[in-house]
This record gives sequence, C-alpha cells and structure tokens, in this order.
Amino acid sequence: MGTAEAKTLPRSRSSDKSLPNGLLGMLIFILTEIMVFAALISAYLVARSSAEEWPPIDQPRLPVVATAFNTIILLSSGVFTYMANRAFFIPKQEAKACQLFLIAILLGSFFVLFQGYEWIGLIHYGLTMTSSPYGSFFYLIIGGHALHAIVAISIMVLAYRKMKQAVLTPSEFWTGQAFWYLVVGVWPILYYFVYLS
Repeated sequence: MGTAEAKTLPRSRSSDKSLPNGLLGMLIFILTEIMVFAALISAYLVARSSAEEWPPIDQPRLPVVATAFNTIILLSSGVFTYMANRAFFIPKQEAKACQLFLIAILLGSFFVLFQGYEWIGLIHYGLTMTSSPYGSFFYLIIGGHALHAIVAISIMVLAYRKMKQAVLTPSEFWTGQAFWYLVVGVWPILYYFVYLS
C-alpha cells in the first residue's frame, strides 16, 4: 500500500447506521456528567435559598459582562467545531476542516485562559474556596466546568494532530466533539444560575 493510500482514510459513508463504540461510551459518560452538574446546581440553589443574603455582602460580585463576552467566545468555538465536522466529511476539504478546527481549539483555549484571569482578580478581592459557601460553590461548579474544558481541549488537540496527519477516524472525531459540545452546552446554564440569578 502506497503512502498516499495509507493516509487516505475512508469517511463513514456506508449504509451502516450503528453508533461507534467510542461515541457510545462518550455519550454515556456525558449523561453522567450532566447529572453531576445538575446535582451541583441543585445544591447551589438550596444553599442560596437558605442564605440571608446571596452573595454575601462582604464578597466581590462576579464579572457578569466580561463573562458574557467569554460565553460568546465559547459558543463560537462550538460553532467552529460543527463547521469543521461538516468540512471533514467533504472530499478535498481536509485543509479547511483543519483550519476551522484549529480556530475552535484557539477559541476554547482563550475561554479557559480568560476564566483563569477572572479567577485571579476574584481571589485578589477575597473570593476563595474558604471565604464563604458562595465562594465554595463558585469554584466547585465553575472550576468543575473549567476542568472539563481543559480535558476536552486536550482531546481536541490530539484529534487536530491526527487530522493534520490524515489519520483521524470519524469515530475519534465524533467522540472528541461530543465531549466539547458538553462543555459548550452546559456553560450557558451555569452562567445563568451562577452569574445572573
């Protein structure tokens, strides 16, 4: 088999409608993670409803506007991931798929770095894990999301490298995308409950 043939992977265009094992496993994992975030939000709402004042008067307020901008960045990353997926399955569009996917990764990385920058400011102003239940819940929920984002971006970087080498399988691509869509999809819910309400 020649080098060109070895690097050309068949796209999944067959009549086989079965779900790849990797994607199925990721979807099951995503369902459990959705339940984890739902439990965290529920606990947060219970704590908030029983507090006399929320957030506590001595705690800094969250940067709602800056985080709204960052939310748009993350949602844009999800859109570019979707566009990369569409291009990936069109013959001779591999280079375009790589470009779109790289933009998605860069936007996602910006989101995480921007959140980290916000955290430095909040810690400076006294919002820590031990400053109040408000701080504890903030870092537990938003930090949990950040951890998911970092893992998902790492998976996407590995997928991007394989895409550049033309050895990325559709199953691997879908699996990584599914995890990123969890990160993107759950964030507006967290933003609403933690930052806005």
